Amino acid sequence: MSTDQKHASSLMVIIAFAIVYIVWGSTYFSIRIALGGGFPPMVLGMLRFLLAGVLLLAWCIIKGEKAFVLKSILNAAVSGILLLFISIGIVMWVEQTLPSAMVAILVSAAPIWFVLLDVPKWGESFKNKWTILGLIIGFGGVILLFAEQVIHALTDKGIGSNLWEMLLLIGGSIAWTAGSIYSKYKGSGASGPVNSAWQMLVAGILFIPASFISGEVQHVNWAAITTNAWMGLGYLVLFGSIAAFSAYVWLLQVRPTAQVSTYAYVNPVVAVLLGIFFAHENITLMQIAGLGVILGSVLLINLAKYRTTKLKA
Repeated sequence: MSTDQKHASSLMVIIAFAIVYIVWGSTYFSIRIALGGGFPPMVLGMLRFLLAGVLLLAWCIIKGEKAFVLKSILNAAVSGILLLFISIGIVMWVEQTLPSAMVAILVSAAPIWFVLLDVPKWGESFKNKWTILGLIIGFGGVILLFAEQVIHALTDKGIGSNLWEMLLLIGGSIAWTAGSIYSKYKGSGASGPVNSAWQMLVAGILFIPASFISGEVQHVNWAAITTNAWMGLGYLVLFGSIAAFSAYVWLLQVRPTAQVSTYAYVNPVVAVLLGIFFAHENITLMQIAGLGVILGSVLLINLAKYRTTKLKA
């Protein structure tokens, strides 16, 4: 166990996990509300991350933290591009057509990609039969989710099929994992809040040209955006970005990656419940089965890591 892990306050760790577990699960629903209320996805990303980044950076400067170290900014930029611009950008884009609950279910497969992309841990991961079994089962769950869309594509001539959006989500989930692993091993040399602020600012800046290239800025009807959509944006800025993302980045520095990745157990459940009861989304039995299989695989994957972490503690 590292020095950072030993010195992290138990209460702060619990609070950080609670924020990541619950708040992130609700952001899928908030994105849906913001999109449904008139925000185009790239404009939503631009406003969300620019506002959150500026607010958090200002707070860091007021606290007297070293916020303008070039090396730290560059390292934060790399993980920010992967985590926020690519991964969250894809999530916002596909939620135009996919139910928020379905998006959360597919994203819940992230721990599978953690095992496959965390190259320094391969020697440890692929020696354990439970990890290998978890990977196989997890891929089975992902295939189960895609099977339903393949059936739609074949029987309905593509009507009702969202295969491309689902494939994009897989790519976004892989980008999220890559950014998380980069942040874990490379860090930025800066404090968690400073690191998060620059990650969000870089992502927000990149969403500006994306908004113009996609034509969203030119055609958005600002007067037609609903109050609920603005409230959704406010929730994403204050809670989804500043609170939850900062908690996640901090947890990556003070807790083992296997423990941090357990957010994948809770986020999709929260998202599914909010989607069903408040957005009236339809979730099929096959999608629920896919979620159950994926979460079971995540449990098996992390089971071995928990034991390893305990032995090293």
